[in-house]
Amino acid sequence: MSNTMISRGSRGVCAILQEVSCAFKRNYAKMEVAPLQKALLQELCILVDEQDKPVGEATKEYSHRVAQDGSIPLHRAFSVFLFNNNGDLLVQKRSPTKITFPEMYTNTCCSHPSAKNPGEAEEDNALGIKKAARRRLADELGIPVSEVQPTDFNYLTRIHYYASSDGYWGEHEIDYILFLQKDKVSLDPNPDEVSEIRWVPRDQIEKFVKEINAPLTPWFKLILNNKLLYWWDNLKDLDKLQDHSTIHRF
Repeated sequence: MSNTMISRGSRGVCAILQEVSCAFKRNYAKMEVAPLQKALLQELCILVDEQDKPVGEATKEYSHRVAQDGSIPLHRAFSVFLFNNNGDLLVQKRSPTKITFPEMYTNTCCSHPSAKNPGEAEEDNALGIKKAARRRLADELGIPVSEVQPTDFNYLTRIHYYASSDGYWGEHEIDYILFLQKDKVSLDPNPDEVSEIRWVPRDQIEKFVKEINAPLTPWFKLILNNKLLYWWDNLKDLDKLQDHSTIHRF
């Protein structure tokens, strides 16, 4: 199991990561938000109903705010699981500057299609989701778009989950599960998004979870505790495991 700590020097950026403590309840009204994360809050998410039918669009900020009654607008998202040819899974630790669930370990890449980016709302075989995943792999992990095509992704199924991050921010998503297996991808993680990456072999995932000194994101924990190991054991037969008609509720 290999891991890489990410520094700004690796990207030629001369700045220091903003330090954000997770020991207290984060108050957005009082905290300073890192410039990149602040800009991302203005991106437009696709709002959906519980059957994943688009019902509108809203900023990422609005889509992740916890209302007084505890509700969070339901929106469309995706989770990418990238494996190398040995079957090792690339996991990341989220940057301390992330708005939701900072400094937690999670799957390779997690994000949202943009309501305004060309093609990311296309629904045929989740083509829009795959285009968004390709874009975010580049933004977060520095994987050139030339190295990943939308057809490389295997769209398995969707999950519906809710999770509050700190009482002010949270997630409420219909999350598309995308698997991708490629070898020798170029990695240059963005430290505003990712603080660490690791390749984890299938037979070491339980040990990894026990030994890391940080929690897992709620969606990664849900997927790991339910379908991930089964899918992982069947990387060569994923087409047979696709279930596009079901939205798994958690």
